[in-house]
Amino acid sequence: MVKTNPIRMLKRLLRISNRSFLAFIFFFSLSSSGLYFIYVAPGIANTYLFMVQAQGKMLRDNVRTIGILIRDRYTKRNNTLNGTDYLEGYNSSEYLGQSATYLPEDFTISPGLPCPEKLPYMKGLVDVNMSEISMEEIQRMLSQDSDIEYGGHWKPKDCKARWKVAILIPFRNRHEHLPILFRHMIPMLQRQRVQFGFYVIEQDGSYPFNRAMLFNVGFMEAMKDLDWDCLVFHDVDHIPESDRNYYGCGQMPRHFASKLDKYMYILPYNEFFGGVSGLTVEQFKKINGFPNAFWGWGGEDDDLWRRVLYAGYNVSRPEGDLGKYKSIPHHHRGEVQFLGRYKLLRYSKERQPLDGLNNLKYTPNITVNLLYKNITVNLTPELAPVDEV
Repeated sequence: MVKTNPIRMLKRLLRISNRSFLAFIFFFSLSSSGLYFIYVAPGIANTYLFMVQAQGKMLRDNVRTIGILIRDRYTKRNNTLNGTDYLEGYNSSEYLGQSATYLPEDFTISPGLPCPEKLPYMKGLVDVNMSEISMEEIQRMLSQDSDIEYGGHWKPKDCKARWKVAILIPFRNRHEHLPILFRHMIPMLQRQRVQFGFYVIEQDGSYPFNRAMLFNVGFMEAMKDLDWDCLVFHDVDHIPESDRNYYGCGQMPRHFASKLDKYMYILPYNEFFGGVSGLTVEQFKKINGFPNAFWGWGGEDDDLWRRVLYAGYNVSRPEGDLGKYKSIPHHHRGEVQFLGRYKLLRYSKERQPLDGLNNLKYTPNITVNLLYKNITVNLTPELAPVDEV
């Protein structure tokens, strides 16, 4: 039997020469490479630009520190003349591990009184273990002695929790990261004596990942369970390095993850509000939640920062090294950048009353696990319609 060459048959059907066929393959490959470069170039450029800026900032800080030390050495000035234990010119909040004293080991908690925010169980630096662990194994570990209720709910019994905190986690295809987060977060929150519940909001369907819209869905569903008063919007790959980074809310929205290892523990820019943030229910309603129009990664946190400012709030951050986080390595697998974010950010103020909690529609599929409630939604732009501004 004579074997036929499929490429030769294709060329015969199309009636093209070898040279034309090779030219077609060449230009197709060239155009595909060009489109891919256009797609990834903004992210690569942003990453390298930040690295250059971070190195420059570190160099300036080092030169400034050396200058202060030389000045102090040769002028024989007393470092405490400015009323602190830091050299004059230092920003003490950047170097202070914690300004207040934590309670002693023998402190007795009263069941009828609010839990203190600076308990002796909170030791500071914690061991971050990035090794993979199955959800079944972490459930066995935590179910033995954590006293956690089905669905990932827990509250202290030896004092009255100051905050009822809903931890909202946007999710898609990160099954190996979720148990690592639980391994660190649940014991830490229990040491902090906050009442908490975990909500994993999972995006189904083929549309690009919409982190902001998932947070809005998680808020709506969490408020059906309990009268939460504090919301923590938590990426699944961010692990806190200090248990003294207290997961309670305050008079101002809170940016917990102010120093990420992937950014060399330097704040990328002052308006950076990504990774882990917290708002009270009142604050979140006042800013109309997250925007729903950011399809793909990037931009939604910048929009949230602006919404916070437009509503008359400022953003607080942990002191010193308390805001350090480690990031589980990944590469936005299967997720695209949202190249339209810059246009949306230009009209952030005009869009705020139109796009958020008030124009959100969705149909959830809910399952309850030992450590969390899973809310799966198939998101499309039609579920959050907004007029053009």
